[in-house]
Amino acid sequence: MNIIDDIQSGKVLLSDGAWGTMLMDRGLKTNECPESWNLTNEKVIAEIAAEYVAAGADIITTNSFGATKFKLVHYSLEDRLEEINIKAASIAKKAISGNRYIFGSIGPTGKILMMGEVSEDELFEDFKIRAASLEKGGADLILIETMTAIDEAVLAVKAAKEFTNLPVACTFTFDKLLTGDYKTIMGVSAKDMLDALIGAGADIIGSNCGNGIDGMVDIVSEIRSLNRDIPVLIQANAGMPCIVNGKNVFPETPEQMTSKLKDLIENGANIVGGCCGTTPEHISSFRKLLGSI
Repeated sequence: MNIIDDIQSGKVLLSDGAWGTMLMDRGLKTNECPESWNLTNEKVIAEIAAEYVAAGADIITTNSFGATKFKLVHYSLEDRLEEINIKAASIAKKAISGNRYIFGSIGPTGKILMMGEVSEDELFEDFKIRAASLEKGGADLILIETMTAIDEAVLAVKAAKEFTNLPVACTFTFDKLLTGDYKTIMGVSAKDMLDALIGAGADIIGSNCGNGIDGMVDIVSEIRSLNRDIPVLIQANAGMPCIVNGKNVFPETPEQMTSKLKDLIENGANIVGGCCGTTPEHISSFRKLLGSI
């Protein structure tokens, strides 16, 4: 299988939904490392992956978003960086069946280059280890996600392209400004993202998190006004969170999100799925719509 060939054939692929909120529902505490569950709660990770498979997802994402040494050090797990990433991919790989893909998730490090918190060499080395480990565990694509800074994203894409044989996707998180424009918290526009990521060699670009599905329709429209060819991945939140009885609640139901999914596809998304607050129920609803169109 080759995901780029799948997309170029005209197929719209469906990814899974949220992992963080799913893990919290299964008992993950706020002071725990989500990625440590690959080692201590493998059964739960496999169950979540299996639920997304049953919902009809073509793509399962690894539980490795924060598996960077810069975050693992806070849990005294930095020496297990490779092990955690390999395990994340291998659990997901065992959970799938049929023609499905494993996306090896790489989130931001939490370090800001322009502030001098870290060097380019240190970031590149971290991304290299993470990408290579995810490939070793069985990932079919490296997904660099929830990025906000060009310099960090470009280093991650280059590391993955150089040290794996896998296609690489990269998604940014945009906020809507009072002007109606969308930019990241670091001031990156869709055009900035496209220029930098295509130059770095990304095979798929797009956006995840930070917006409900209405905002993502706007974002994919802007991307397509700038570039008609590169495959686009969109993973929307289930709306923007609100506090209910002391808990974050994401308000968009599967029906509400599915009602806008066709707009997302018609505006140019090649891969659709969910981010924070979405569940297997959301993905199942997306699958039914995809089957109808």
